[in-house]
Amino acid sequence: MNLWQNYIQPKTLSEAMDAFANAPRPLAPIAGGTDLLLDLGQGRHSQVQTLIDVTSVAEMTVLELRGDEFFVGASIPVNRIVTNPLAVQHAQALTEACELIAGPQVRNVATLGGNVAHALPAADGTIALLALHAHAEIASIAGTRRVPFTELFLGPGKSSLKHGEELLVGFYMPLKKNNQASCFKRIMRPQGVALPILNCAVWIEREKDIVLDISIAVGPGGGTPFRATEAENAVRGQAFNEEFLNHALESLLTQAHFRTSPRRASADYRQHIVDGLFKDVVETAWQRIVV
Repeated sequence: MNLWQNYIQPKTLSEAMDAFANAPRPLAPIAGGTDLLLDLGQGRHSQVQTLIDVTSVAEMTVLELRGDEFFVGASIPVNRIVTNPLAVQHAQALTEACELIAGPQVRNVATLGGNVAHALPAADGTIALLALHAHAEIASIAGTRRVPFTELFLGPGKSSLKHGEELLVGFYMPLKKNNQASCFKRIMRPQGVALPILNCAVWIEREKDIVLDISIAVGPGGGTPFRATEAENAVRGQAFNEEFLNHALESLLTQAHFRTSPRRASADYRQHIVDGLFKDVVETAWQRIVV
């Protein structure tokens, strides 16, 4: 049995949108296919008549500076992000997250867009992008638009992208300044299963011993990718010390809603281990800023 009947490989975003408008339905975009092909083969995805391969779409395969922002195309394999000097300079948390996604062979084909589009609340790339103040570019027949990153998610595994109508083009992030840094780390099972029990990304802006600004993302902290806004607001503008870390953690635990997963960990265990992970990530990001 064929899993699909038509296969289209557009070279430009315009060609991709033309395929979205005119190809036999139901259709689905495919990039790395590391999840989609398994879901189709194992019956976890609805029937697909047409696959639209976006790995050659020029607008989705660039990684570059655009004015005062850094752009990462949604179809770029995550291993390319890990080794790219611009990504290391301006989005270190993202490179650290991408380096931990699955194994080396998967990372050679899996894309950042696919990681995000699955809308899982603990996806490594998603958590890093959330801390880095990312915006998403979305294409449709009507054109392209930019949206705040959090607007992409409706619930566990539920994206706001209109299936068969909208395509995730890429992500914009502010360029890193000298007094800013980021970090991503995670805790996973010791057996080597490439699924995070808990992950955390932090972006910090520093002036001497004061935290001017901070962004904290933890996965999973709820049904959608979680930003610890209450913790950020509680400690922004404060001196960096043990009291700062404890206050931030207390606020994070008040806002977060850790979930129990039979494949990963219980909510109680995640709440227990977030202390060490969070403090480690914040301290690493802080120390990366040379003052």
